[in-house]
Amino acid sequence: MAEFALRRLLGTVPVIFGILAIAFVVLYLVPGDPAQTVAGPRASPEAIARIAAEMGLDRPLPERFLGYLRRLAVGDLGRSAVSDKPVADSIVEKFPYTLKLTVLAMAFSISLGLLAGILGAMYRGGVIDRLCTVLSVAGISIPIFLFGLVFLYVLAGKLKWFPTSAYRVGDAWWPLVLPAFTLGVRSAAFLARIVRSSLIEVLNQDFIRTARAKGVPASRILFRHALVNALIPIITVIGLDLSSFLNGSVIVETIFDVPGLGRFAMEAILQRDYPVIQGIVLFSAFIFVFVNFLLDLVYAWINPRVRDEMFGQA
Repeated sequence: MAEFALRRLLGTVPVIFGILAIAFVVLYLVPGDPAQTVAGPRASPEAIARIAAEMGLDRPLPERFLGYLRRLAVGDLGRSAVSDKPVADSIVEKFPYTLKLTVLAMAFSISLGLLAGILGAMYRGGVIDRLCTVLSVAGISIPIFLFGLVFLYVLAGKLKWFPTSAYRVGDAWWPLVLPAFTLGVRSAAFLARIVRSSLIEVLNQDFIRTARAKGVPASRILFRHALVNALIPIITVIGLDLSSFLNGSVIVETIFDVPGLGRFAMEAILQRDYPVIQGIVLFSAFIFVFVNFLLDLVYAWINPRVRDEMFGQA
């Protein structure tokens, strides 16, 4: 298992480097002058040239990239071209909001998705199954921004159950409940479909029929046999959602005024703040690769055959 983990960990290095290189090149190929954006529309050519030199835009692209890699080696993500604040400090400041939002959204997503999926599989073809199917299809089909606007208008604006803004929430969790529910609804709907289809497939296997013939209680068959054997696709969906949530949801954070990574990234893009964009891209890539690395370990722990296939032993 340790050798498997080491091999998977080493395999993430070229992925991170490739993402960083592509993001760096693409950002500088986008039309427009970031020095002009920082200086303002009325800046003189001399001021624009000075800002470009300070940002290193007067150097060749390979030289800029190598310099960026050298700074990364010592943990320096650069400074914002707009606020002149260290990018790493800004990410550390914004990430707790996104982390809290992620924890709550994952709690809603997993609990609602598992419940709807299990009920749909247990009562397949019945009224409960049809109701869960309608709700899950609606949750997948309706855009998340529409959910957010409706929830914000009804639950926060009319009923006054939640605050209309999660800005400056500090250590409070309550202002993040509504945005987290909005973020988790779509994921819960998709997870419910995956849980239902995976459980139905497993419940039709021969070993499940054998367990029923032996008189094993239905609850034990469901949770000790069927659900355990259906975990691989379920964990995959949960892991992808976790990566997405941790990288920040631009739409939800913008609608509910959450000062997290998603909103921070959107502001940096609008201001063409390249150091901030590069820092967020690198941080997001680390999160995505790390979560997928953990998923590989979970796969191997749940099903040793997965590990054997990855090693070429099966």
